[in-house]
Amino acid sequence: MLLLLNTYPLLVSEDLVFRAKETTLPNSVSVMVYSLSGLERLDEENVAAAMAVVEETGLSRILVTDSAGKVLYDTRETGSAVGEYAVYTEIVQALLGNDVFTCRYQNRAFRSRASSPVLYQNQIIGAVYAYEYDTEQAALLEGLQGNLMRLSIFIGVVVLGLSVLLSRALTRKIGQLLTAIRQVREGAYSHRANIRGRDEIAQIGQEFNSLTDRLQTTENARRRFVSDASHELKTPLAAIRLLTDSILQTDNIDPATTREFVADIGQEAERLSRITEDLLRLTRLDSGVLETPVVVDVLPVLEQAMRMMSLVAQEKNVDLTYEAAGSCTVLATKDEIHQVIYNLVDNAVKYSAAGGSVQVSLRRKEEQVVLSVADNGSGIPEADIPKIFERFYRVDKARSRAAGGTGLGLSIVRDTVQKRGGSVEAANRLAGGAVFTVRWPWRSQGGGGA
Repeated sequence: MLLLLNTYPLLVSEDLVFRAKETTLPNSVSVMVYSLSGLERLDEENVAAAMAVVEETGLSRILVTDSAGKVLYDTRETGSAVGEYAVYTEIVQALLGNDVFTCRYQNRAFRSRASSPVLYQNQIIGAVYAYEYDTEQAALLEGLQGNLMRLSIFIGVVVLGLSVLLSRALTRKIGQLLTAIRQVREGAYSHRANIRGRDEIAQIGQEFNSLTDRLQTTENARRRFVSDASHELKTPLAAIRLLTDSILQTDNIDPATTREFVADIGQEAERLSRITEDLLRLTRLDSGVLETPVVVDVLPVLEQAMRMMSLVAQEKNVDLTYEAAGSCTVLATKDEIHQVIYNLVDNAVKYSAAGGSVQVSLRRKEEQVVLSVADNGSGIPEADIPKIFERFYRVDKARSRAAGGTGLGLSIVRDTVQKRGGSVEAANRLAGGAVFTVRWPWRSQGGGGA
């Protein structure tokens, strides 16, 4: 831009001067030719007389020659060429019948030349040559060039200063962002990029902070999950080791006690197996490895799960009932639906006291299939309801382990339902006890939506 600023205006101005010279100087020559055109032939006397009536033009030099190129008139006082033959290219061209004009800018001056033939009855009897040495227009052009140069220097300094400031601000922000990235890469998920402003880099910093928030949340959840899983796996393993050590270290142990210890070892191994299966199921859900869904009628799956759970309910003296209504078809798999129903009913039966009741309801409500599992137990503390679906979370840890729970059932229910576009929630009943409600999007038997 600065190069264009220092060249284009000068070129345009120079061209304008050339065009003006091209008009004014030939006009001046035409006036002189007109004053000489009435003469039959040209000599020093009549040319001087004719040129005396021509107004002062301010030209640097005027020459008038005859048809042979001999100078008859010269305005130069010192070194006059009168009586000599002129060999200027412009005069030669004029004696050949051509009008000639040249102009160029050189050494801080415009040098303009023009010549035209003098005719008498269509015969060339001489030529008029004019030369102009203009320094005033050149001075104006140089002044313009100087002003543009000073303006360019000022603009250059301002642009350079702004560029330095902007580059420092930009590199500082990028440096802060790179430092934050390195900190997070090293595991410092709590580190945040403090980048101010509203530009794109500041927006990238905000997105980076949002990403690190999610990473920190995920990392905290992972650490808690690993810690809880390790603790849950360690408990049955410790019990198995304690029981085996007791058998091995006790001399003359009676067969009844041995069978009791072996039965306890079997129960702990079964519990360990359940924890492992639940962990594998959650891992598959987290990785998104799901079977291809089909339209499934929930009622037959519910009936099968209720037949399986009826024996458990009878052993605990819990009244287990269910009711169903409407076309309850959803897009899922039978195993997923069975897992959801089994976990919720098993959870309700385990935490119900002897003589309690569990009611299961399945119905279609508008464009949803709603499954509810309610009990009349002690309910869930309000502070624990938002955390009830977290992995390994237990309201009553001692009672949960005594009942054989792994702390993963409700997490499996939530993740399984959400993967199919549904939802699950827990609440306390006004009459006492808790109710879990699952909602799936209803699908028709043809496979289309509502």
